[in-house]
Amino acid sequence: MPEVKVTVFDNGPIEVAGPVTLINENGEEIPYDTSEPIYLCRCGQSGDKPFCDGTHSECDFQSVLTRQ
Repeated sequence: MPEVKVTVFDNGPIEVAGPVTLINENGEEIPYDTSEPIYLCRCGQSGDKPFCDGTHSECDFQSVLTRQ
């Protein structure tokens, strides 16, 4: 089975590399290019939600993971 890797970037998006299915709240699949990693918005300001469009760098979004 292929591996899925999820990386949360400080002050940026979530990267998902590997085969996943994105589903919206209505149970409908959200299409994307499965040959490349996807970047999911965390700042809420992207014009291409749920995908990141880089707006986090313009809206002063800050979120750093708490490290244990």
